Amino acid sequence: MADNLTNTAENRALDWLCGNTTTAPTTPLKVALVTANGSDSAAGTEVTGGSYARKNMTVAAATNGATSNSADLVWSGMPAATVVGVEIWDSAGTPVRLWYGALTTSRTTASGDDFKIAAGALALSIA
Repeated sequence: MADNLTNTAENRALDWLCGNTTTAPTTPLKVALVTANGSDSAAGTEVTGGSYARKNMTVAAATNGATSNSADLVWSGMPAATVVGVEIWDSAGTPVRLWYGALTTSRTTASGDDFKIAAGALALSIA
């Protein structure tokens, strides 16, 4: 998801890089699945129903301005839905949306299906 930081994340990154804050996102970071993609300033439409819940994401240390999920992300018991993208949120009391992006190919799940993003498949970079 190159260049898909939300406006909030862009501002926080600039503040950190310029020494205006030492605040990091509240971890663990959470991955949300969406049925309609968001934008820099507005969240997408998150999947609801079934056993769906946001998943904790771990990432490897960044190399050359990029990183990716270091473990599989698996949602079991999905509702019937067409997943078109993902969003990454922190775990603050009022969660902050940091990243968003469309899937290369949308995936439709039937009720009870699993949805998996393999380790290394959720690539994050700052372009």
